[in-house]
Amino acid sequence: MTVPAHPPTAMPDPSRPFEVQLSLSVKTYDIDFAGIVSNIVYIRWLEDLRIKMIEQTWPIQTQLTANIAPVLSETNIRYQHPVTLHDELYGRMWMSRLKQLKWMVSAEFYVADRLVAIATQSGCFIDLSHRKPIRVPARILSDYETWEK
Repeated sequence: MTVPAHPPTAMPDPSRPFEVQLSLSVKTYDIDFAGIVSNIVYIRWLEDLRIKMIEQTWPIQTQLTANIAPVLSETNIRYQHPVTLHDELYGRMWMSRLKQLKWMVSAEFYVADRLVAIATQSGCFIDLSHRKPIRVPARILSDYETWEK
């Protein structure tokens, strides 16, 4: 998984569709026995970022009304530097790939301007009644294709 380092800025990068940014705080219960942030905490932070992206792109309530929802199929994280209790952390996420049936988001985590972890998550949309994969909603696909041009 290769994601170029891109330090946080006040404005989202226009080359990154649906990009969101979020300040993340390390809690005492996030720290493991070695004094660094536990790996599982990054999963929660990815969820926080993905929910923010969903809310800005196609809100959850709209999806539920349409009887669909996004589901995860894979998460990959590369930890590059440890994060500790007093670090001020910053996360970014954007849609890195979107096809008819699958989506992939990429994320970066920073302490100041130091890239500490990169991640990707992929998944699909499902029909909530049948729990079967469906095509990516046309509106999201259209908005993404506008970014690609």
